[in-house]
Amino acid sequence: MPITTRALYGSANGDRWLLVRDSEVDRVFIRHEANAASGGHIAEIDIGTFLTSGRGPEQQELLRLIGTLAERPEAPTRP
Repeated sequence: MPITTRALYGSANGDRWLLVRDSEVDRVFIRHEANAASGGHIAEIDIGTFLTSGRGPEQQELLRLIGTLAERPEAPTRP
């Protein structure tokens, strides 16, 4: 399965952002799917470009997701 996606954020107007991994070409990017009223266009956006393009809820969600990768479980307490 070369392409996997994970829903990142969906706006009230129907736009969707997905985190996409294409393992065939070793690429991770954001796919923005515009709502039908906006023409339903699909854009592929480099992660760096996406994160520097604003501070909207879609960028905040990606940052939150990245932050979960760095979380450490609580260290066990010693008796």
